[in-house]
Amino acid sequence: MKHNNRLPNVHFHKDWQIRVKTWFDQPGRKKRRRLNRIDKAARIAPRPIELLRPAVRCPTRRYNTKLRAGRGFTLDELKEAGIRRKEALTIGIPVDHRRKNRSVESLQLNVQRLKTYKSKLIIFPRNAKKPKKADSAPDQIATATQLKGTVMPVQQLWKREKARAITDEEKKGSAYATLRKARSDARLVGVREARRKAKEEEEATKKK
Repeated sequence: MKHNNRLPNVHFHKDWQIRVKTWFDQPGRKKRRRLNRIDKAARIAPRPIELLRPAVRCPTRRYNTKLRAGRGFTLDELKEAGIRRKEALTIGIPVDHRRKNRSVESLQLNVQRLKTYKSKLIIFPRNAKKPKKADSAPDQIATATQLKGTVMPVQQLWKREKARAITDEEKKGSAYATLRKARSDARLVGVREARRKAKEEEEATKKK
């Protein structure tokens, strides 16, 4: 042994072959899932295989520019679209009572999704001899086909900007200085408001 190193103390008697985990059933499970999907599609036909999902923003500032499919629609979104909560569950619209609308834009976007979905929806009567008012017309029912895949997939709203030359005005300005000024303005809102009120009170007392 040379140098002031740690003494070797490795353990080579673990019998890892006994404790190792294997997945030899992966191809079989894949086939089973595929067959189950086919069976489900045939069982629920002509209903769509998947449910309609809301468009939600990813969390944190790093990812909030991206839209993705959420769990369910909020009660406010259903109310704006004119759909009752119990009715939504019967026509393929999931409800998430925990999610809240933090902005008007997200509310309007999902309300529009619900209205578009409702306009394309074909509702079959439970009893063909006694159709209800909300049920679709017989000619619409005859043309119904099963939709496979994602129902109204979520599309990104932003568009890529084309490359362009930097203008002289942009070269003169400083992005760093603009950001620092905006940051300081936001930080000093309360202090400046207090100073303004104090100045107004001082001027009012001088006039008296």
